[in-house]
Amino acid sequence: MLYTEVAAILLKLDNKEGTVKSLVYNSRHKNKRQLYALLCETLKYGSIIDDIITSTQLLKREKFLKKHMAQVLVYEQLFGKGLQIGGKYREAMNRNKTALHSALVRLKVRSKVSRNEDLLPDTVKSQVSLPRYVRVNTLKISVEEAIEKLKKAGFSLADKPSVENFGNTIRDLETGQFVQDPHIPALLVFPPETGFHDNQLYKSGEIILQDKASCIPAQVLAPPPGACVIDACAAPGNKTSHMASLMQNNGKIFAFDIDAKRLATMRSLTQRAGVSCAQLVHGSFLECDPGDPRYSGVEYILLDPSCSGSGIANRLDHLTDEEGSISTERLESLAQFQLSALRHALSFPAARRVAYSTCSVHRQENEDVVQAALQEYEGKYHLQHILPTWRHRGTDTFPQAHRCIRASPEQDRTNGFFVALFEKNSERVDVKVEQTTSQNTEHGENAFVKKKRRRKRKKNVSVEKRTEQSKTTKTPETNGKEELEGKELVGKQLVGKQLVGKECVSQKVQTENTSRPKKRRKKMKQET
Repeated sequence: MLYTEVAAILLKLDNKEGTVKSLVYNSRHKNKRQLYALLCETLKYGSIIDDIITSTQLLKREKFLKKHMAQVLVYEQLFGKGLQIGGKYREAMNRNKTALHSALVRLKVRSKVSRNEDLLPDTVKSQVSLPRYVRVNTLKISVEEAIEKLKKAGFSLADKPSVENFGNTIRDLETGQFVQDPHIPALLVFPPETGFHDNQLYKSGEIILQDKASCIPAQVLAPPPGACVIDACAAPGNKTSHMASLMQNNGKIFAFDIDAKRLATMRSLTQRAGVSCAQLVHGSFLECDPGDPRYSGVEYILLDPSCSGSGIANRLDHLTDEEGSISTERLESLAQFQLSALRHALSFPAARRVAYSTCSVHRQENEDVVQAALQEYEGKYHLQHILPTWRHRGTDTFPQAHRCIRASPEQDRTNGFFVALFEKNSERVDVKVEQTTSQNTEHGENAFVKKKRRRKRKKNVSVEKRTEQSKTTKTPETNGKEELEGKELVGKQLVGKQLVGKECVSQKVQTENTSRPKKRRKKMKQET
């Protein structure tokens, strides 16, 4: 029963047996969303409810009624949707209905307010209401198709906001409107409280409810199709499915999680999302051997380790925890674990990119961890400057900190988050070489030919002239063959740039060698 389960969690929170989300997650109640919503609302009005229970002496009048069940019942009767229960609980609340309403009125008069929500503590009222973010699952539907379906369902697409005007545009959205996010193309933004759990697009896995900050790690890691990837702390699987969509389900994702129950939830989510390239691994990422042949091709790693969760907006643990409950010792313990996991990720021999992220606002879990890892891997990795248009950067605690990004509810209209992207130093060189090779292959030459031309520029120029002249003397059959070889060469250019360079050298050398005898024969004929 819903009320009984909420009351049981309230008792556990009083006894410090867990956090709001962990207790809801481990509950046996089937409708976790309904359970979480009622629990959160009861907690929000907790101090007001306790005042009313005390002033009406409800627990003395109804001796069978326990404190935490009384809190749930009072919330439903005075602030919620009305009692959804019968039997002795309804009878007890009906007997005290007038007294309870009178107590609420007196509280409003004393506080000089007219609305129930104006009675809420400042810590609750000051919390930012975030927009509803919806990621289009491009494994099942294109962004354009999703937008058209949403329009047919009664939603209207507003003009895409600029990066500078994003916050104002989101605040001004009216019910039924949505916009495309300026940073993440597959992300759509709706007003807060927009419901999708009954929407067919959500039920079919064509859209996924995922906060913007949670989308950033996969977006900046950007594993291409065919990549080999590790999602180190994968459950519940939104980031895994995001990477799978970027990879077009082509490649391999090893998705680790130590919690069997969370992994089971992830399996259900990824199946609904149509993910076929992920292999779920029940176990600790820290126990995964980088030298294992199975992971020898891993080039991309996403690490989103356990953290304090201090960046999560509308987090209600502060209503149940003591002031400063996230102690220095707790932060140090988390940071040590996070650094160990990051070191492990950076130790994979083929790793090219490693994205590190947390939903924490604490420097100890963010910049300090990244700085320590950079110092340990100095000369091997650097930080990429991710999302250059994102204004909220890392705290200036070390030289490369500005290359990281932070997010906050107040400034960025998303949950508090931190993201850093490590890239192997050799990859920066490889990228430049690849770009140079690509430019050169467009003209049919590579570094070897360029060097040869520098050494024998005059000779090569004359060779080219002779080659052009010889083309006019070739038979149609020979020209057709060369044309076919040229088409094959173009095809190889699309397959691999390094291969292109070699093919181009081979073709050029062959052209030079075959053109000379014909030129000599022509010269001999003229002499005779």
